[in-house]
Amino acid sequence: MVANNDCPDEKVALARFPGLHLISNTPKGRGVFAGRDIPSGSVIDVCAVLVLDPVENVKHIENTSLYHYTYNWPTSDADGKPKKTQASIFGLGSMFNHSSEDQNVGWKRDLEHQLVTYSALRDIREGEELCISYGDHLTFVDADAPAQSGWIERPEDVLANIELD
Repeated sequence: MVANNDCPDEKVALARFPGLHLISNTPKGRGVFAGRDIPSGSVIDVCAVLVLDPVENVKHIENTSLYHYTYNWPTSDADGKPKKTQASIFGLGSMFNHSSEDQNVGWKRDLEHQLVTYSALRDIREGEELCISYGDHLTFVDADAPAQSGWIERPEDVLANIELD
């Protein structure tokens, strides 16, 4: 893989931990699971990134379901001023589900080579789902978050809280 047009001979090693499985019918939708034990610190996947043009991102990508699979990506404008756009992550990077309480995979951006490396934060057991933290800017209800006070869990409680005129 050519990582930089200025250095065409520079190669970046890509890696994926063997024995990973993508399962479609989980409570969170699709998810990545360990097909064998993964020791803490192991590289799980190195994924190439497509950095999206900020204008195209707002005009087009934000209006599609692809937007929910992109990552915030720091960049700079023509004057070198920092700004933010989105990036599409290839490989398994966009398939890891979120966990606020029990993420077992961490990720690190490589801005120069436009890569993201995912590594095991702790020992991961065979059969366990691999989860990352999406941070605090979620576009969905966090299934792992503790129940909030006043949360209505049973259908009969919903009916009891309807005010009648």
